Amino acid sequence: MTAATDEQILILLQQPDSREQGFRLLMSVYQERLYWHIRKMVGTHSDTDDVLQNCLIKVFRNIHRFEGKSQLYTWLYRIATNEALTFLKKAQRRATDSIDGQAAVFQLQAEASVDGDKLLQKLDAAIEALPEKQKLVFRLRYYEEMSYKDMSVRLQTSQGALKASYHHAVRKVEAALKEGL
Repeated sequence: MTAATDEQILILLQQPDSREQGFRLLMSVYQERLYWHIRKMVGTHSDTDDVLQNCLIKVFRNIHRFEGKSQLYTWLYRIATNEALTFLKKAQRRATDSIDGQAAVFQLQAEASVDGDKLLQKLDAAIEALPEKQKLVFRLRYYEEMSYKDMSVRLQTSQGALKASYHHAVRKVEAALKEGL
């Protein structure tokens, strides 16, 4: 979006009598982009809706903290990323507690026949098994084809660290897929 649109949104959000109008405008401009960013991280529609709702609540409550040092979408993207990571950490803790969840992953890897759907399931399981940072970097690079430079700005991490995380993630995913074949 153009800077003028961001400026209009921010002006509306700063005024008590037009705050709701500004928030509706913000949602109409950015909600879909945030949804798809979160969806690529968390996987399901219902989980994405939950994370997006939490993200938008945080934005509404904290818009006064936006300093304007970056583009509005960059700030929103960071909040969405943090909310998705928080959700994934909680989900991972729940999955670790569930023996059934672990058994399903092991059973999937033990199957000898491979078809397209099963291969995708194995890929998803391999990605889910990655540490959070590697998972995020892998998804941004592999699915969104985001450059390391853009990731560095959005995630506030050095390009070298991102390249290392991606390299390790790729090796782990490849090993997990080879193991299951």
